[in-house]
Amino acid sequence: MGSTEDLDYPQIIVQYSNGFLVSKVMFTACELGVFDLLQSGKSLSSDAIAARLGASTMGMRRLLDACVGLKLLAVELTQEGALYRNTEISNIYLTKSSPKSQYHIIMYYSNTVYLCWQYLADAVREGRNQYERVFGISSKDPFGAMYRSDEEMLKFMAGQNSVWSICGRDVLAAFDLSPFTHIYDLGGGGGALAQECVSLYPNSTVTIYDLPKVVQVAKEQFVSPEERQIAFHEGDFFNDSIPEAELYILSKILHDWDDDKCKQLLAKVYKACKPGGGVLLVESLLNEDKSGPVETQLYSMNMLVQTEGKERTAAEYSELLEAAGFGVIQVKKTGKLYDAVLGRK
Repeated sequence: MGSTEDLDYPQIIVQYSNGFLVSKVMFTACELGVFDLLQSGKSLSSDAIAARLGASTMGMRRLLDACVGLKLLAVELTQEGALYRNTEISNIYLTKSSPKSQYHIIMYYSNTVYLCWQYLADAVREGRNQYERVFGISSKDPFGAMYRSDEEMLKFMAGQNSVWSICGRDVLAAFDLSPFTHIYDLGGGGGALAQECVSLYPNSTVTIYDLPKVVQVAKEQFVSPEERQIAFHEGDFFNDSIPEAELYILSKILHDWDDDKCKQLLAKVYKACKPGGGVLLVESLLNEDKSGPVETQLYSMNMLVQTEGKERTAAEYSELLEAAGFGVIQVKKTGKLYDAVLGRK
């Protein structure tokens, strides 16, 4: 690591200050359909792209050039003028039709998360989420805000599915889960993690336990009736009973809630869990000294503006599991977006 003399502090501050500009360029190009238009190797001029997408030629040219600077587009100068095309990254992750598309989570960030972050200073002062200021919905009902309309609920579920399309297998393969054949995915949403699970462990069956309206959308939009290894259970796992199973998956659930709520839920899971069974927590883990990773630190800030929870260290999750009765706790950092913690009964 270089000395402090090696650091260009003004440049660092400029880069950090420009961070929101970078994200808005990508959000806007996705929203306008730039990457979808240019998928499959198409090369078009800025005038042609502007005409096809109903945008001004001047505005579109600047947007395309900014995307080139961010390595999201490539440009070729020809006798006819500049021709723009997708890069491999944008073809894989930013076009709607790609199996690994992140379009839906990007749109969720643009239309919901971004609005909440405008009130980050208020969240820090008050220590609570900002849904009331942004959407006029009580801060005590975070999922009421995320599911404030059928359209927003569908966006959120599609966004979560897109995350598991690129890192679901990493967390499910962190431990050998093949001994567990009867699995409940609590808060399983659109079912992408359940689909990855039955693909990786073909002898397993996974039941998605979620709110009735979420289950209905999952059945209609995301999980085919032909996927017979996946079942559904409608309910609120904080207020309703949790059926017996061998393994419970809580993916990005505990980070939404404070310690007391987490202990309440884990105690219910422990009581329902078969002897020898367990619970798999899928979360983004902070370093034990909370010095990083920076992505997880930013996620924790997002929990402040959007939920009642926070990101935690492996030791903090282990303490929550132990308080509920789970033992033989194992931790696996995947090196990707999310990590895995397995507790056994």
